[in-house]
Amino acid sequence: MQVPENADYSKFQHSTAYHARLPCLLCHRRESNSARPKIPSGSNHLPCAGCHVKQFADSGNAICTICHSNAQSGALKPFPRLSSFNVKFDHARHLSMGSLSCATCHRPSRAGVAMTIPSGFNAHVTCYQCHGPGAKSGDRDISSCSVCHEMGRRIRTSEAALAFRVGFSHAKHNRDARLSCNDCHRVRGSVAQRLQITAPQPLNHHASPNSLSCMSCHNGKKAFGGDDFSACSRCHNRETWHF
Repeated sequence: MQVPENADYSKFQHSTAYHARLPCLLCHRRESNSARPKIPSGSNHLPCAGCHVKQFADSGNAICTICHSNAQSGALKPFPRLSSFNVKFDHARHLSMGSLSCATCHRPSRAGVAMTIPSGFNAHVTCYQCHGPGAKSGDRDISSCSVCHEMGRRIRTSEAALAFRVGFSHAKHNRDARLSCNDCHRVRGSVAQRLQITAPQPLNHHASPNSLSCMSCHNGKKAFGGDDFSACSRCHNRETWHF
């Protein structure tokens, strides 16, 4: 592939037309379940030097500064933080596998009020239990970065979301209360939309019709009982709650 000679080689971008057409495994070869990906550094700087022959022939070229703090000694820079990749995750596909459940990825957080969401390099530890080097699902390779990642900024769901500020606790809505994740969360969308998990509306008095909300259970019959509105304090008891 012919690369331009006058391009800015002082930084690497996955999003360029030249790099976007290449498979992730060309550069990030999975040889272990290390949570942190490896920077391409094969013999004679392959695979990068396969296209950038002229740039790598000059040890003073700006392309060397992408990975090296000192090109002459070979000293490497630390692996950069990943801030340009979104995560695409299909809950329906994973839940259809009998060996997986919500608890495989999500753990109680904030004394049971919230649930954790895997993030950062450490999220790979859980994923790599199935997505190991050379792993396949049928004829599909599921070990490549592109199986889960795509270009774009990831917006992480907050563990301090509105539902948790209304006084809701996952720890109190658990199996002891004969509840499971499926009692409140549903799979929604199509394969093309990347099926996701819905969240109930954190409302009891003004929830949308036919929606899952607090009122689905706290309706004066299934929970609380009667019309005793003095029970409001069981939910509305945080300093952040207000009209």
